Amino acid sequence: MNLKNLSAQNKKHKKILSQLKQKKIYKIYNEFSSSLKAKGDLAVAVSGGPDSLALAYLAKCYSLKNKIKIKYYIVNHKLRKESSLEAEIVKKVLRKIGIQCTILNWNGRKPSKNIQAIARNKRYFLLANECKKNNIKHLLLGHHINDLFENFLIRMARGSGLNGLVSFSKYTKYRDQNLNIIRPLLNLEKKDLFYISNEVFSFFVNDPSNTNKDYKRTRIRNLLQSLEKEGLDIKKLKLTINNLKDSDKSIKFYVDKNFKNNVVYLKKKNTYVLSHNFFDQSHEIIFRSFTSLIQKLGRKYYPVRGKSINELIEKIEKRSFTKVTLGGCFVERINKTILISQESSHKV
Repeated sequence: MNLKNLSAQNKKHKKILSQLKQKKIYKIYNEFSSSLKAKGDLAVAVSGGPDSLALAYLAKCYSLKNKIKIKYYIVNHKLRKESSLEAEIVKKVLRKIGIQCTILNWNGRKPSKNIQAIARNKRYFLLANECKKNNIKHLLLGHHINDLFENFLIRMARGSGLNGLVSFSKYTKYRDQNLNIIRPLLNLEKKDLFYISNEVFSFFVNDPSNTNKDYKRTRIRNLLQSLEKEGLDIKKLKLTINNLKDSDKSIKFYVDKNFKNNVVYLKKKNTYVLSHNFFDQSHEIIFRSFTSLIQKLGRKYYPVRGKSINELIEKIEKRSFTKVTLGGCFVERINKTILISQESSHKV
């Protein structure tokens, strides 16, 4: 890079960082940076909405201050005819603050049912695949505290247990455990991210699906607004979730203990061996232990439905149980021992 281009780049970087002089943006940036404990290069998922644009800006500041490389990705689902044009516009907007963004396209047939869930899974797959190509271990997502509450109520409406209600957290693993999903904005409100997006870009994409009442998430979002009028505000919801998380930690302690004392992993056979004492626990401990093992071995991002796990536990408790397949795994009884192996290893 010649001196002229270097000088222009330095001026652009100073302009980007100058926004941090605003007290409100600086406070938001501090919350963002304190959430990042990751070492190494990062990737950022950008949708074009105010949340992800704010995330892109904050990540850019973080990369300049800490001298690290960050990759930026836009997933174009192609579910709307405008989406390809919007992706190009977002890419152009980000270029103004020195962000080079790659567009990942979802090609092929699109679903007619369960669209949002399938699109979410495809988005994670495309992002994870790109991170793997570039040897990136940490992916940043723009979820905020309002998303946390929406997810909480959606899980409650499904009848989720304690683990499901509090599973939306700052740090999670994706599938094969090689990619860390980080949500560094989870303590921030949507209005804070709107503010940054307006101040820095004066732009964001308005996705019509966010107001489409055909989607459960939109209806839940509207319900949250009604609940706030009745006194169930952000502070109270956050307190409730934090109290549930404390209880969840206690249960996880005993789940880990169950793994340590009653599970053996046979690496060569890629099989878990469960002793008889594995099932000599409270139902919640057995349920979570089983769910975790099947999810790991079956290499699924989302765990098997709780109803299916409960039905399997009931079957195992009966003497007549021999074998069953679930979540990409093969579960069988040999004497008093239960074996869990990958279903693919049983195919000829």
